[in-house]
Amino acid sequence: MKSVIIIGDGMSDHPVAQLAGKTPLMVAQKPNIDRLAAQGRMGLFTTIPTGQPHGSAVANLSVLGYDPVDTFRGRAVLEAASMGISLAPDDVAIRCNLINVAQGRIVNHSAGHISSEEGAELINALDRALGSKTGDQPVAFYPGVGYRHLIVLPGGWASPEVACAPPHDHVGEAVADLLPRAKSTAGESTARFLVDLCKQAQALLADHPVNERRREAGKDIASAIWPWSPGRPPVMQTLQERFNVQGAVISAVDLVMGLGQYAGMDLIRVPGATGLWDTNYEGKAQACLDALKTQDLVYVHVEATDEAGHARDLPLKIKCIEQLDQRLVKPIMSGLAQRGIEATVAILPDHPTPVETGSHADDPVPVAICRPGVKADTTARFDEEQAKHGSLGHLEGDGFIKAVLTDN
Repeated sequence: MKSVIIIGDGMSDHPVAQLAGKTPLMVAQKPNIDRLAAQGRMGLFTTIPTGQPHGSAVANLSVLGYDPVDTFRGRAVLEAASMGISLAPDDVAIRCNLINVAQGRIVNHSAGHISSEEGAELINALDRALGSKTGDQPVAFYPGVGYRHLIVLPGGWASPEVACAPPHDHVGEAVADLLPRAKSTAGESTARFLVDLCKQAQALLADHPVNERRREAGKDIASAIWPWSPGRPPVMQTLQERFNVQGAVISAVDLVMGLGQYAGMDLIRVPGATGLWDTNYEGKAQACLDALKTQDLVYVHVEATDEAGHARDLPLKIKCIEQLDQRLVKPIMSGLAQRGIEATVAILPDHPTPVETGSHADDPVPVAICRPGVKADTTARFDEEQAKHGSLGHLEGDGFIKAVLTDN
């Protein structure tokens, strides 16, 4: 049987005072997602094991049934795989955000959601000025999507033993309290190098023409780089090796695409997929249906709800849930019926991104799995409370992916 997994990144939440103690999932108009819950089975799923970072890398590894304790080596290495950057076993890859800093504090984690074109121009300028690529401490900058870029420290001189704060979890906080620091003696020289690199980059970015144009337009500038989530390449079995299924992943986010690369999945890039609320939902739905002609499993990831949570924008998060329902879930479900495709369809967030904090959380997330021929439970709507009463119970480890791929 074919399988579709739909991820509404950061979609779940905590009770919101402004909603009289309800969550965005409880108030959003989402009849198609609710139908999956009513016709299928619900449960809760711990996607962030105790002690693991509260982020999409760990969470999406869990959704695909990998143990993050064994396989998580930082999100940057996953993004490098998606970007086609070849890493040697001793290279260290580091995520590099373009951010906005003012008066010594992080204003936002995305430089005002800078465009990919602007971001590439800045990152390429930094690489020309600071990317030595040779010598005792070589470094290379690689442009990615929007504000999301990479630094690679090749040649085995650097260590991933550096504590780096995710900028989206520390908006409004003092930069001086968040700079990279060594987790062990092995990381001391790397931490010093990164702090110095940030200082040099800030000086170069200050008067760059991209930032001059953004100032004139009244936009936040990319006033600093922010390195975080360092790591070396992981060793992972593919989904084909583990479950004998051939899969594909659809996302606008390099992290998720890179995870798919390591999992042996085909990468499907949809024009107009942005990683924001203006993404091409319909294009992703069509790509999913087309992929099912040849694939056993299609993993469809949408980032919009997570970005709305980070922005602490409650109306936008509700709107993003409703768009996910109408513009992605509905056409996928109707397309399956029209094409006569028998498929298990599952939907879940990878983790919560509560609007009242703007940061990732590690609470168990609601899941719904609708599998033809499997009796539905008594749940009627897709939300955090209904999931507590679902017949799937509380899933952990590879319990979710096995429930999707088997009749259990």
